[in-house]
Amino acid sequence: MNDDLKKQIDSKQGQEGFIKVTDSPVKGLSDPQKVALNRKANALFNEGKTEMAERIFITTGYSDGLTRVADRYVQKNEYIHALKLYTLAHNKRKSEPVIEKMAGIVSLMLKSED
Repeated sequence: MNDDLKKQIDSKQGQEGFIKVTDSPVKGLSDPQKVALNRKANALFNEGKTEMAERIFITTGYSDGLTRVADRYVQKNEYIHALKLYTLAHNKRKSEPVIEKMAGIVSLMLKSED
């Protein structure tokens, strides 16, 4: 992996926020580079290195990888993080149930304040 690409991937680390959807694939990556990076990210994901895989999937814009990482966050009840990745993956089928779940939680919180 070249140094410039590594810097771009590393710059994604530590970004927080509610749901930031401005992340986009790095422009200028060739198809063979994307394939190689996605293979590396898949290997990292399978090794349990979810955050490292996530950074690469965001960099390449690989929606299937983003969806699998988001699924893992749902399993951990990390719904906001999962929603961000589903949104980046343009996966409405998976994001809508998460939105409904979060809306239900907010609704319960508001009712308990009455």
